[in-house]
Amino acid sequence: MHDFDAIRAQLDLPPAARTDEFPADVEAEAKTIAAAEPSGDETLDLPFVTIDPPGSKDLDQAMFLERVGKGFRVHYAIADLGSAIPVGGPVDTEARRRGQTVYLPDGRVPLHPTVLSEGALSLLPNELRRAAVWTIDVGADGRSGTATVRRALVTSVAQLDYEGVQATFDAGKPHPSIEPLADLGKLRLALRVELGAIELALPEQEVVRDGDGWKVHMRRRTDVDAWNAEISLLTGMAAAELMIDAKIGLLRTLPKPDGGAITTFLRTARNLGITVPGGATPATVLAALDPDQPTAMALMTDATKLLRGAGYTNFDGGGPNESSHAGIGGPYAHVTAPLRRLADRFGTEICLAICGKQPVPEWVREALPALPEIMSASDHLTAKADRSCIAAAESWTLAGHVGESFDAVVLHVDDRGAEVMLVKPPVIARCQGKGLQEGAQVQV
Repeated sequence: MHDFDAIRAQLDLPPAARTDEFPADVEAEAKTIAAAEPSGDETLDLPFVTIDPPGSKDLDQAMFLERVGKGFRVHYAIADLGSAIPVGGPVDTEARRRGQTVYLPDGRVPLHPTVLSEGALSLLPNELRRAAVWTIDVGADGRSGTATVRRALVTSVAQLDYEGVQATFDAGKPHPSIEPLADLGKLRLALRVELGAIELALPEQEVVRDGDGWKVHMRRRTDVDAWNAEISLLTGMAAAELMIDAKIGLLRTLPKPDGGAITTFLRTARNLGITVPGGATPATVLAALDPDQPTAMALMTDATKLLRGAGYTNFDGGGPNESSHAGIGGPYAHVTAPLRRLADRFGTEICLAICGKQPVPEWVREALPALPEIMSASDHLTAKADRSCIAAAESWTLAGHVGESFDAVVLHVDDRGAEVMLVKPPVIARCQGKGLQEGAQVQV
């Protein structure tokens, strides 16, 4: 039976059988933290719900959405780690070493011990939990107004999953707590396109169980995936604005593409036969595509060239050197996934201090300069793990089919040949051959 332990060893990650193990002092402190009853903050009696993949236990976010006049009010509860994890203790130290949770097909390597990330600090249903609760007003035009965050105790009334939520919206019977999600999500997405966000709706390769083995599966993003993401992005953009105004923070950044890259992209779109109206931007062209069309898939693949140079910018006492995020359409900060990503705990503490009109804690200020390097290194590790596992599963899938021909779509052509995606199985690979053209349907 194939497994991913060779990849885990190569990346210095524990084998699947020991993926939940932490040093003894970390486990001991985590159990002490988990045993403490949440208390001290106001209790919000709001019907929050979570939306995550089926079976998830590390639940960072819960939402309750309201219609207010022609606009909306977003209540977004984020797991509160800052009030629970002692600064400089074993759990904090180990989290700073890891940076973020690494997900592999046979199990994740968690940022925090699971007694916390999947237990006492997770926003599990019907459990009273510590949270940093954002309240964000959104106008009828999709633009955010007042945004604040405060500590509170909350209870999620239901754990929902993407497919189930999609089915309820398709049937016209969404959960009351998220009834406005479709209208708000569409409004925010349209606004971000207007702001120039380079949004890619490409299907995503993922590795899934196939009997005793593994196979590559193409996961298509549902409407609910996109709408749910807009709530997180709205919050991250609100957090970034608070940080910039207060002259302290940590932003996730991505430089805007230069004029030459944009001109090349629009020319590629025209060469593929895609309509490019006068005054069009990469954002508006991409938003109009049907991701199921071969030419659209080719153009979205080409658009990844516009999304290079991602990083983190910390600042304290002045404005950031870089503040834009081209993929999102404005300044953005990580604050919505503290169970899985280290930076979010610190970003949340900054915003809590700003909204509470209190000084940013000294332990947060001291950590800011080191966070960009920690997060960049862990981003690199998680990306490498993802690519390596997909490549392994693709190889296992094709091992018994050497010499066979497959229908494929040409995604990208360069001086080394082409990158193609097989229609079935959904494998992406390099290909050599004459006359390959982007967007063409070929046999390989």
